[in-house]
Amino acid sequence: MARRKSKPFDIWRSSAELGALAFETHAVVTMRMMGMAGLWPVEKSENDRMMSEKQPAFAKAASEATRVAMQGGRMDEVVSAATKSLTTKARANRKRLTAGTGPGQKKR
Repeated sequence: MARRKSKPFDIWRSSAELGALAFETHAVVTMRMMGMAGLWPVEKSENDRMMSEKQPAFAKAASEATRVAMQGGRMDEVVSAATKSLTTKARANRKRLTAGTGPGQKKR
């Protein structure tokens, strides 16, 4: 079976997805570190949550990437499959950590 080739836009899209993941994770790490320093309102369970969510998130990403690779997916499709679930999780964390912290919002 001939391998399908990635088009430049496909490679650009997977690069943009990696960039979105980097942005989301950087924001979450920053807020969590500020929370540890007492500069950002976070739940008391945030440190435990931070550690316990890593293994399942990376296992899911690896599983999705492996599934796409085993089905003959292009490299950009494999990267997209891996980053999709990680970005979704990081985005949810960012939204949760920023909820109620804007101007006029009640602090936790």
